Parts: sequence; C-alpha cells; structure tokens
Amino acid sequence: MTDLTPLLECARAWAAEDPDEQTRTELESVIAAAERGEQTDLADRFAGTLEFGTAGLRGALGAGPNRMNRVVVTRAAAGLAAYLADTGHRGGSVVIGFDARHNSDVFARDTAEIMTGAGFKALVMPRTLPTPLLAFAIRELGCAAGVMVTASHNPPEDNGYKVYLGDGSQIVPPADVEIAGRIAAVGPIADLPRGDAGKLVGEEIVDNYLDTAAGLAEDGPRDLRIVYTPLHGVGGTTVAQVLETAGFDAPDIVAEQEHPDPDFPTVAFPNPEEPGAMDLAMALAAQTRADIVVANDPDADRCAVAVPDAHGWRMLRGDEVGALLAHHLLARGRTGTYANSIVSSSLLGKMAAAAGQPHEETLTGFKWIGRVEDLAFGYEEALGYCCDPEHVKDKDGVSALLLVCELAAQAKAAGRGLIDILDDIAHEFGLHATDQLSVRFDDLSDIPATMDRLRATPPTSLGGLAVERMEDLSEGSAQLPPTDGLRYTLAEGARVIVRPSGTEPKVKCYLEVVVPVGDDADGGVDAARISAAGRLDAIKTDLRGSAFGG
Repeated sequence: MTDLTPLLECARAWAAEDPDEQTRTELESVIAAAERGEQTDLADRFAGTLEFGTAGLRGALGAGPNRMNRVVVTRAAAGLAAYLADTGHRGGSVVIGFDARHNSDVFARDTAEIMTGAGFKALVMPRTLPTPLLAFAIRELGCAAGVMVTASHNPPEDNGYKVYLGDGSQIVPPADVEIAGRIAAVGPIADLPRGDAGKLVGEEIVDNYLDTAAGLAEDGPRDLRIVYTPLHGVGGTTVAQVLETAGFDAPDIVAEQEHPDPDFPTVAFPNPEEPGAMDLAMALAAQTRADIVVANDPDADRCAVAVPDAHGWRMLRGDEVGALLAHHLLARGRTGTYANSIVSSSLLGKMAAAAGQPHEETLTGFKWIGRVEDLAFGYEEALGYCCDPEHVKDKDGVSALLLVCELAAQAKAAGRGLIDILDDIAHEFGLHATDQLSVRFDDLSDIPATMDRLRATPPTSLGGLAVERMEDLSEGSAQLPPTDGLRYTLAEGARVIVRPSGTEPKVKCYLEVVVPVGDDADGGVDAARISAAGRLDAIKTDLRGSAFGG
C-alpha cells in the first residue's frame, strides 16, 4: 500500500502557506478525502508544478502546485522579478493587465505587490482590457516587461499568466527556462517582500491604443452592416469604439454575449473556432441581413469572420482571413516581411513574392512571428493576426477585425464580397485549401512513440499523393529552431505537418492541398474547392489509418 505521509505533509505545508481562504479550504477538503482513501485528486494536484513555458502559465484554477492559484502566481511573479533584476532591469517598470476571468484581478494585484516589493515600478492597467492593449502598453510606456493575466480561449475553469519582455513580444527560449529556474528557486512566499499595489495606468493609454488602431483604416467606403460578438470577453467596448472612430456604424452586438462573464454561459467552449460558438452571431446576422459577422475570443487577441454564401453563413478559415488581410495590405503598398507559422498556408509566401516582398516562416506562436525582422504582417492559422507590428508585436483581434471590415466595405461598394476576393486570389495562385486532423491519446507515452515511429517509417503516399520529402523539424535548420514535428512534402504542392499539441494530449496534423483553378466553363473555383475537399478527406483517411493505426 502506498505511503501517503509524504504527500499529505506536502499538501498541509502548501495549505499553511496559501494566502487565499477559498483555495486553502478547498485543499483541506481534498486532504481530508485523501485521508479517507480518496487520494486521486490530491495526487493530481501535487503530481508536479504547473510548468512555466513560452506561453507563461496556463491551467485549471484550484489549490496545489499543479493548478492556477495565488501561491503559484506569487512565485511566478517573484521568479520574473529575479530574472529582470539579473538581466539589467532592476528598478524598471512592469505593466500588468488582466481580463475578466475568475481571479484575474486578484492575480494581477499579487503580481503588482511582488514587483513593487522587489523594487520595480508596477503599472496596472485601469480595468479589464484586451491582451493586445497590454502588448501595446509595454512599448508605449517603455516598460522592462509586461504580464497579462488571461487564459485566452480556454475553458472557464482555467486561467493563465502570459509574460512579455520589453520589446513587446512574448518570451522565447532561453528566457522561459531562465525564468522557470528562478521560480523554482523562490523560497517560502511569506518571506517575499511585498510592496503596494502599484500605480494605476491612466485611461489615456486606452485612448492612445484606440486612436492607433482606428488609424490603420484609410479613407474609403464605410457602408457595412456588421454583427459582432465578444464571446463574453473583454473586447466589446474596445471594438465598438475603434469601429466608431474609423467611421463605421455601430455593429449589432449579440446581446447574450455582449458583457464579460467568466462562466461563458452560452458556449460550450469560448473559442470562435469551436462548433456552435458562433451560432448566436450567425442567427442574428440572418435576422438583420448583415454583410459580415466578426468575433473575438475572450481576451480579444484573435479574430473570427463569417460571411454569407449560397448556402447561408460560412465561417472563414484562419488561413482564408490571413490571405484576405495580406491581400488588403499588399494592395495598399505595405512593405516589409510577410510572415506566418509553418502550420499555416503556403499561400502567403506566394502572394508576398508576387508583390516583391520578402516572406518568412516561423515556428508556431506569435512569440516567434512577433520577432521577425522588419515585419509588415504576420499570421497563424489559429485566427491570430498581427496587422500593426510597429505598435503591437503580437496578435491583435481588434485591429484585424477593423481591417477585415474595411476590406468588406470596399468590396460591397464594388458589388462584391469577401468570397469574391478569395476567388480572385485562387485564380491567381491556385486554390490553397487547408484542414486539420487531431488524434487524441489516452496514454501520454504513446505520443512520443508515435512521433518516433513516423520518423523511422514515414508514409510513402497520403491520399494518393506521393510523399516526396520528409523533414524532421526536431533537427532545426538555418531558418527554424528545433521543434518536435515532421513535415511531409507531397506531390502537386500538397503538404502535411505532424506535431504534438503543446496544451492537450493530442497529435495535430495540418494539411494543405493546392488545386489549379480552371476557367468558368470547367467549373472554376467551385470545381477546385470540390476537388480540394476530396483530396483533404483522402489524406485524412490515410493519416488515420497508416499513420495512427485507425
């Protein structure tokens, strides 16, 4: 029989240190259950420490080192303060933002008190605001670092802690490892000096962001009926003000999702990519005969778009929105490097080349995209777009939303829609169609075993297309740092990338096929879309079978 004594002693010591009565009481209840023989919950909470990585921290709220709580956040803040002090930023400013999730404001206050106690100036955002506004504030206020308390589009029981350095970009290696090491070295939190709650940043920082974002739109048509949802998040007021400043009529906002609510009551999962999340918005759009539906995720760093087609309302894929934004900015003469993640469509590189602009691929995540030199525009297929890297070196769902609406208004004035522009792009470059396959594993050890097997015996064909080349991304290259993933280049311009998920027990496959578009007599873009859908389905079938055994 397992000796529970060490686990119980560790849990009691944690409870004694916890300054939060709610999580302390919760943990005492879990300890009592373990003493009665129900030890699974307690063992999970103390199975390890919530890992600090390149996205900072993210996890379920609750007591224990494997959850998000005031002890974990306090230690993270102290580790970050130590890192900043050790890297020449002692006495500098750290700006702290927070969304409307459970305990976000509490975690922000703890962070501020630890920063001031460590001799830093803590600047706290004036209220719940979008993540891109925090990224903007770092550079605008000349800060050494920034912290955003948010779990983005995670479930309501989660929260997170995103760290940026003074250039306004999210942390990348080796900073994440160095900060994690200093977090691990933090002693009892009762011994940490705590200062005051910092200085509240004035509303002028919000006004400056609103004006900067609205200024991205040029003079032009503004006749557009917009339906918008912030999905119970913090983007609503900001988006409405930016659209108004840019000259658009007020959008019709989904009333049930208009105000911040940390429980996200109308959606199963607060991510606009998830099935059902946009249903209320599209129903309102049908009722109001809208021209476009736009949405943000709860912290407003992502943007989703839906448009009417012959069959009703259709969600655009992230790669389609990325192509539209690139088309718009290239047409306006935006120069510089156009960048996207390796799992996003290859179309952007072809569009940039045709316009005489450089293109760069990065690893997944805006921590990499935001660091591209001379960045003009960057995106990743998971609805993240950087349209103003001079001011926000991160994905920004507010500015992306504005530019999509500007493009839609221009198209409407010409008697066209966003689908027509996508058709134009397909005629010029071929139809680039993308899709995903996610394979969930019950046993986490099966994930590295699967990756090893795919490295050792790669498929020779997928969906009837020969595998012409396999790249092991873990080896790195002159263009990309090492990452756990495989890239298969298939015949006829198709591509598959296989990589473990960074947040879930899944292996994700990112698929792309390229189909030439014939003239209208041969069915044009519609025929190409049908052909592409068939190819993608065939590749998925082969991946499920030969690569994943079912």
